[in-house]
Amino acid sequence: MLRQIAEGVLVHESEFVQSNAVVVQGRAGVLLIDPGVTGSELDCLANDLRELGQPVVAGFSTHPDWDHLLWHARLGEAPRYGTARCAATVRDQLSDADAKARVAAHLEETEIAGQVPLDLLGLITGLPAETAQIPWDGPGVRIIEHQAHAPGHAALLIEERGVLVAGDMLSDVLVPMLDLDGTADPIEDYLAALRLLEGVAGDVDAVVPGHGSVGGSDQLQARIDQDRAYVRALRDGRDPGDPRIGPSAKPGWEWVSHVHTGQLQRLAQRSERDEAPR
Repeated sequence: MLRQIAEGVLVHESEFVQSNAVVVQGRAGVLLIDPGVTGSELDCLANDLRELGQPVVAGFSTHPDWDHLLWHARLGEAPRYGTARCAATVRDQLSDADAKARVAAHLEETEIAGQVPLDLLGLITGLPAETAQIPWDGPGVRIIEHQAHAPGHAALLIEERGVLVAGDMLSDVLVPMLDLDGTADPIEDYLAALRLLEGVAGDVDAVVPGHGSVGGSDQLQARIDQDRAYVRALRDGRDPGDPRIGPSAKPGWEWVSHVHTGQLQRLAQRSERDEAPR
């Protein structure tokens, strides 16, 4: 069910890792950001939009992870956008005929096995490099591109509504997840992205993470500070003491500890390779 968080901005939260789809109302219809996740949830989203009398006139994927590339036939054939680098990454992924099968196989290990529609996965158009605004007939949506979590990742600032759609950053349930394969310096890339988001914090009344709870303006800086402290602890090989990890984590989210452990191991391996004699 859609929940309004600001004038003309609504959120649909999936049961799967609290995934958030964002609806922005425009003059002739809505901009739909990161819809998901199961077929029944996407169907529910289509029903809600029909009841509002609001067709989808544009879509946007914040980054090239499968759960941010979904769509449903009932949402229509509106153009679906991403940054140029995001779209190029998706094209590379889907050029492999087994790509969707691998996603389906991955989902077999989850509670939503067989429930995610993959036929329209990743059909996005890359906006020209350096595009600053989503092209649509509605409130201005600024694209804040960075390389923190995934290639071509974008946060979106709905300027007239004071809403920051953060993609897979600034979550109250997930620790920062670095792009450990696609960048030479994932730590600095993440810190640079946090500085970008901090630069618009004064214009934000609500922050919507890709996964987790919607936060108010009072929580935005706290989430930036928490993510920055976590990333710096990873860099320095320290225990971050982050409440999203371990016994203090939200019930059912213990797997975040495994994500954290995996990142520590990968960063250590990168450091060993960098320091090895050549």
